Amino acid sequence: MAHDDWNPRKLPDLSGKRYLVTGSNAGLGYFATLQLASAGAHVIMTGRSPQRLATARASVTRALPEGVGSIETLLLDTSNLGSVRAAAATARGRKPLHGLLLNAGIVHPPRQRRTTPDGHELVFATNVLGHYALAGELLIALAAGRGRMVWVGSVSTSIWKYDPTDIELESDYSPWRAYVQSKVATTSLGLEADQRLRAASVPVSSLVAHPGYSTSGRTRGIAGINEPTRMTRFTDNLQVAVTQSKERGAWPLVRALVDPDAAGGEFYGPSGVVRGEPRVATPAAITRDPEIAARLWSYCEHTTRTPWPYLKASRTRAKS
Repeated sequence: MAHDDWNPRKLPDLSGKRYLVTGSNAGLGYFATLQLASAGAHVIMTGRSPQRLATARASVTRALPEGVGSIETLLLDTSNLGSVRAAAATARGRKPLHGLLLNAGIVHPPRQRRTTPDGHELVFATNVLGHYALAGELLIALAAGRGRMVWVGSVSTSIWKYDPTDIELESDYSPWRAYVQSKVATTSLGLEADQRLRAASVPVSSLVAHPGYSTSGRTRGIAGINEPTRMTRFTDNLQVAVTQSKERGAWPLVRALVDPDAAGGEFYGPSGVVRGEPRVATPAAITRDPEIAARLWSYCEHTTRTPWPYLKASRTRAKS
């Protein structure tokens, strides 16, 4: 169990560590990258747009102390399974991976249900399927580094308890349901992954973290990264009692990824639920339901055609 004396402003030395962060050209992913690299880590920043990735990389590099940390970029669209596999093949390389932050996602879903070229509902594909497949594709590299994977949940799962029976919302789509249900799935899979990895004696831990209520209007302006309108600044600052910056929202994600005392299966969030210092928290009951977790795992495994390698080997041995 992690201790409560964690200081998010002073991370342990991460020199020699290698991390991959999805969706790192803005928002939580950008600030998580900056915090990791500022502690000496090498970070692989990923995103869909080469231009936005280049801008983000330049911004992080300018902010780093001389000789501290390093950055590379990698194109990755989590809504596209082909892109996921291509990026994973590059990221694996010949080096171990010490951490994987599964951050990319659609926060503001389209009003009408949309599908990817693969035929999957866009929000579920982006927030869930792509990350499940990426984690599986990078599992061997993570095991080589005795690393961690951190899935990004949401406080919304404690407010709306959508049971993902209609997993891709073919009959009952709404933007809010699409978002919340994807976060129920993300949290459930993250917790389930740790149990399965432990059972197979894989030296990789899986944790979940959520950023509270983090808004761009409470976040410092950075050219090309965070440029909220005056109206956004005004409205977000009206909610100062229940909001925080994206920079602080990244704190629980980073703690889950690098705190040496953090344990697999733990769930992190702000101490005040929506804002505050990063602390161990309790995930929503629906995300801890073993039947829902098993259903989601089976669906993702068959839909992405990505059985996790060590888990597959473990099942094979059990049957022989």
